[in-house]
Amino acid sequence: MQSLKFELITPERVVLKDEFDAATVPTREGEITVLPGHVPLVASLAPGMITVVKGGNESYLAVSGGFIEVQPDSRMIILADTAERAEELEIEKVEAARERAEKLLLEKRHVDDLSSAAAMAALERELARAKVARKHRAGRRQLPR
Repeated sequence: MQSLKFELITPERVVLKDEFDAATVPTREGEITVLPGHVPLVASLAPGMITVVKGGNESYLAVSGGFIEVQPDSRMIILADTAERAEELEIEKVEAARERAEKLLLEKRHVDDLSSAAAMAALERELARAKVARKHRAGRRQLPR
């Protein structure tokens, strides 16, 4: 069976490079699942959770935005603003950051559009991280290094 060659890269590092059976990613147009042989595609990545499947096992990553490219040779490249593996996230720290982001949004929502948008983006990022951390805690799966 053909596999999906997957790369997730941020400006700081290569977060994950491996082969998978499928990957589900959040795009600005909605969530999509990419399988081997998927049609070529370029899309904007939305803050959220990426789910990768290998041998029936699911693993999770948090991303804050960026771009996805699916190439004709079953290669999927994600250039993300930020990305973290589920096992890198500590639920207590993520929840505290989410609470700070919610408070900041409440403070900035009436200041100006730019401040409000920045606060909303921070909250979206923290909500994605919290979702991935909770999902990981429930399943305790780790991605290969």
